[in-house]
Amino acid sequence: MNGVRFQALLQSCWLLVFVSPWLVGSHPQCLDYKPPFKPPEPLTFCAEYSQFGCCDSEQEQLIMRRYYLVMDFFDYSGYVACGKYIRSILCQECSPYSAHLYDAEDANTPMRKLPGLCGEYCTDFWHRCRSTLSLLTEDDETVEIEADRDQFCALLELKDRDYCYPNVLTNAELNADLGTVRADPEGCLQLCLQEVANRLRNPVAMVHANDGTHRFFIAEQLGYVWAYLPNGSRIDKPFLNLTKAVLTSPWAGDERGFLCVAFHPRYKSTGKAYVYYSVSVKREERIRISEFMLSVNDMNVLDPASERILLEVVEPASNHNGGQLLFGYDGYLYIFIGDGGKAGDPFGEFGNAQNKSSLLGKVLRVDVDDNSSGPPYRIPPDNPFVKDPRARPEVYAYGVRNMWRCSVDRGDRLTRTGRGRLLCGDVGQNKFEEVDIITKGGNYGWRAKEGFSCYDKKLCSNSSLDDTLPIFAYPHTLGRSVTGGYIYRGCEMPNLNGLYIFGDFMSGRLMSLKEDPSTGEWHYNEICMGKDQTCNFPKTINTYYKYIISFAEDEAGELYFLSTGSPSAAVPAGVMYKIIDPSRRAPPGKCHFTASPVTVKGKLSHFHPRERFVNRRKTTTAAPKATPIPTYTNTTFINRFVVTSSYPTAATTIRWTPTTADRHSTTTARLRAVPTTPIYSPTKAPTTQRPRVTYQPTTRKPEKSYQPTTRPAPKQHQTTSRYHSLATTEHLNKGRPTMPRPSFREVTTMRPPKTQKPNILNVPKMSDKRHKGHAEEVDGSDGQNRVNKKVRGSKQTKVRHRKLKNGAVRLASHGVKLPDRGRVEIHVKGEWGTVCDDLFDSKAGTVVCRQLGYPFVLRVARRAEMGEGSNLNILLDDVKCEGTEKTLLECKRAKIGEHNCSHKEDVGVVCGHDEFEEE
Repeated sequence: MNGVRFQALLQSCWLLVFVSPWLVGSHPQCLDYKPPFKPPEPLTFCAEYSQFGCCDSEQEQLIMRRYYLVMDFFDYSGYVACGKYIRSILCQECSPYSAHLYDAEDANTPMRKLPGLCGEYCTDFWHRCRSTLSLLTEDDETVEIEADRDQFCALLELKDRDYCYPNVLTNAELNADLGTVRADPEGCLQLCLQEVANRLRNPVAMVHANDGTHRFFIAEQLGYVWAYLPNGSRIDKPFLNLTKAVLTSPWAGDERGFLCVAFHPRYKSTGKAYVYYSVSVKREERIRISEFMLSVNDMNVLDPASERILLEVVEPASNHNGGQLLFGYDGYLYIFIGDGGKAGDPFGEFGNAQNKSSLLGKVLRVDVDDNSSGPPYRIPPDNPFVKDPRARPEVYAYGVRNMWRCSVDRGDRLTRTGRGRLLCGDVGQNKFEEVDIITKGGNYGWRAKEGFSCYDKKLCSNSSLDDTLPIFAYPHTLGRSVTGGYIYRGCEMPNLNGLYIFGDFMSGRLMSLKEDPSTGEWHYNEICMGKDQTCNFPKTINTYYKYIISFAEDEAGELYFLSTGSPSAAVPAGVMYKIIDPSRRAPPGKCHFTASPVTVKGKLSHFHPRERFVNRRKTTTAAPKATPIPTYTNTTFINRFVVTSSYPTAATTIRWTPTTADRHSTTTARLRAVPTTPIYSPTKAPTTQRPRVTYQPTTRKPEKSYQPTTRPAPKQHQTTSRYHSLATTEHLNKGRPTMPRPSFREVTTMRPPKTQKPNILNVPKMSDKRHKGHAEEVDGSDGQNRVNKKVRGSKQTKVRHRKLKNGAVRLASHGVKLPDRGRVEIHVKGEWGTVCDDLFDSKAGTVVCRQLGYPFVLRVARRAEMGEGSNLNILLDDVKCEGTEKTLLECKRAKIGEHNCSHKEDVGVVCGHDEFEEE
């Protein structure tokens, strides 16, 4: 470490870096509180998020299955009109802004059950498909608000017009460069951090053993090396303790001490590790390179008695000690030694760095394999100065001042481009700091040059200098002590691939370089901490301690840096941070690894972060009163539908559980049971028929951007079925024409075949026990319509029955398949029945139509014009209303079940949205 780096630090204050970036407001975030990603395979059902979003194909399958479960309640006309709304709403879990759409950015507030909609879209959805709300929310209480547009959209509408759906899809600002690393107008890249380790005393290095355990090892300047498990727990016993031998002091600015540790490339089999530290031998300061062996009794301890000294170099001054050890992909050990200290490398005619007979100011390369007998190291035969009698054979490169932190490029994960490159930060003298790529035999210019400029004009003009220029140099206005970093080659943050991330110890500045492969030039961008909600992810922060001591890479290739608030070897003010890209992550599961087991002898100290996370501000968006719920893609979701009607057909009980199993289909393109999967259990069930959900049509011309696609009505099925409209309390239909399921891309419109057999799922046999709140057994003959839905958080075996309120109405008809007209049927005390036309006028019809969501009654149909409900009881007669009642039960009428009429007098109505619209 550089003397300049510490000497200005006379006060050891705890200083945090706070950077004010450009970004404010919301940011891309998924419902699992992580950044979005690019799916490994294009999505077909939620195709608008095929390139970037929060779903992979497995999550998309779960959404698609839920869509079909909901659509099982629709007849064809409702299927055509409402399909695209339901698909779009369900697919918002895949939106890169889904956390905002669902109010999930603040984990302390309830999460929406459905995404936030724009006002116009919500109104259009309400006019057409309001009765689907309770199916989508699986909350019976929402049935009560389906009739009221204001309450309906108060629940669904998101007041932020930029982020509500569908505006969020078309907002140019939100979608510009979506998925790329965000930068402010000055080009400063917005990143975040995660605290990984703390209470460290000048943490000078973090390395891994590359042995499959994914442990990491942190070295403190004082002389300790600590072993950490992948979960962040620290083993209490030091991996290595050299505090008695290490030469250092507690004063801020001492560059001496334990400086580095490196593991042999085949550490798993050799058990060898190498260390770089300062010592005092006979009052002479030296740097020492030693080899240690793993203890035979503990895999988390080096044997202190096994030390074997490879090399010692006398230091003429107390600074510029160098301090880097690493192994290249060639298997050789590289040693980076400073020029010996003092200002301007004043030693000898040209200084130590330009003197190839000195080991100071050099990069050394030695072979430590097969050294059990004989010398502790050998000279690689292709070292550049092996045949030069005036040079030390260990020298690989020269002309370096004080290289502080170097790294080996792993190379691109796919192409291996750049693999094996050595990159170093070399601390400058008075004006410039530089970053170099180390090559065999290279002369890096010091003391002739500092950065790109001349330092010693005489040496600088020497034609034999033949120096290698840095790839980047920056003036002391940006920082005064470079800390070399790494090129990111990890898996978790694909946007950072190829980005060289480094910093400055004195200024606390984080920086990056990116190579242009076409020109070989490196382009600079500063790195800033994301502000406001940019880093609003669990365990993420946007502050760090100023004095950046070192960068690090774990076994998986993820990047870290170590910094401190007080640069003293005696003060436990150091923290290690993981670098996080908040704009994009890898697809789920792609970066999974299985760590080899670690046998721990002794105690563990579990990690507890000390930094405050980014302030989670309260959301201003209204959220429903319901308890926060998990998303369907993350936790088990069970949705049961048990429905009976007055016509005996086949009932269906469906259990919904997230799964990766393929969706199977019968000839009618509907889900069928597969014995080998736990989702659909094939068993015979009582003969009943599944209900339909019917959309509410409107003659009001909807907004153009939301107009659903329509196709000609299908031909009538051979089997006769009855059509019912759905009232605001989710009254369910009796008959249901079987519709085929569309392909993934044809969700809202698909013409069925001319004839189809009813879609039937083999389901578990239901119990004969009576259910609370229902008058009859579920035997398919009581005229009831029931929807059993899971209570969130309840056990799978518990079934909750959905009650229909007394006075709920529906429209039924023979032949005519229009949702706005039909025979009036009313639900009273668990039973559906008909209404006689005696005294029934337009005011009574208005009550019925308003229940169904229509503001007007166009006509009252008498004398069973809409068909006779001969299979039902007549429940109401002599109904006389004022037109303001909520249900027919509030009108003047005969007692329930008392009548002097027959089914030939069953009344019907024709409803509409316009008082004068044509029938």
